[in-house]
Amino acid sequence: MFDYETLRVIWWALMGVLLIGFALTDGYDLGVAALLPWVAKTDAERRMVINSVGPTWEGNQVWFILGGGAIFAAWPHVYAVSFSGFYLAMFVVLSALILRPVGFKYRSKRPDPAWRTRWDWALFVGGFVPALVFGVAVGNVLQGAPFRIDSDLRSFYEGSFLDLFTPFTLLCGLLSLAMLVLHGAAWLAIKVERGAVHDRARAIGSIAAIATILLFAAGYAFVAYGNVGYRITSVVDPFGPSNPLRTTAEQVSGGWLTNFALYPWMVAAPLMGFAGAALAFVGIRRGAEALAFAGSSSAALGIIATVGCSMFPFILPSSIDAHSSLTVWNASSTQRTLGIMLFVTAVFLPIVLAYTAWAYKVMFGRVTTEDVRTNPDFY
Repeated sequence: MFDYETLRVIWWALMGVLLIGFALTDGYDLGVAALLPWVAKTDAERRMVINSVGPTWEGNQVWFILGGGAIFAAWPHVYAVSFSGFYLAMFVVLSALILRPVGFKYRSKRPDPAWRTRWDWALFVGGFVPALVFGVAVGNVLQGAPFRIDSDLRSFYEGSFLDLFTPFTLLCGLLSLAMLVLHGAAWLAIKVERGAVHDRARAIGSIAAIATILLFAAGYAFVAYGNVGYRITSVVDPFGPSNPLRTTAEQVSGGWLTNFALYPWMVAAPLMGFAGAALAFVGIRRGAEALAFAGSSSAALGIIATVGCSMFPFILPSSIDAHSSLTVWNASSTQRTLGIMLFVTAVFLPIVLAYTAWAYKVMFGRVTTEDVRTNPDFY
């Protein structure tokens, strides 16, 4: 069995894996939904776009559920603070996500164009809103959430819904949106027949790739020169009990760049973010769909990994009481809990990955307008 320090680091890494898995799979679903009104003009085109993600979107949401469950089990303090403090934001995201299954199932139940148009916009909201709000949430994690923990380990969130939206968090939201729209456009370039929809997706994807690069660079500048970042000032005990009050921390400008100086290998994450978006742009412009999708996937992986690498060992810092900040070392579950969870994950995660790979292999291929007209199983 691994020691307590190793288990904590493993579960920090696994949380990153789950978030990246969500971005790489359900991320293109959200991107495709956000693109729906702009790349498809006729009913046949819209059905083709919808059915490009129709067979996989439900399975892709498993990563989102796994992420929430893992936070609850492995990092209970983080779950308590984030899911209560960000309650309204979570409600907005879940409300938008609920529109997706309803839109998929009900859109084609009636031939009325007005009926279908309303559901098309519902699907757009179901993709656009989560893609934006997820980025805003990450921005709030980076700049710190307004919470404090008292001597009885009770957490108190002292912010409001509107406090979640600052220039930096909106920048992060736009970066998330651009990143997922790029991913969705690259997916459509692979999955739909060559024609009007394919060409529109490539055009928008090119813009999204450039926007991703520019917004990622702007985020770096904000972190480097703005008042964004934290550091631990007390002695760290990786084997100690989980008690947030044992840690002393402070807010410091540029604090999130410290790890890249201490561990130069971490620079690979932001480089992958920039290089992936550039590769996606080249692939889209040259009509190399597989290259474009590999690039958009690399961009998402690199951008998310950059957040994790820059913040380690912080998970959720406090903007009003830095001493209450939650870290890898002070907010985890017990050693036994982490060990049992790791065993379960080692057994079932390969099964999930194998089934996912098999499902994608079975449903590989482009969606055409002929398929939409003739296949009774299509939305």
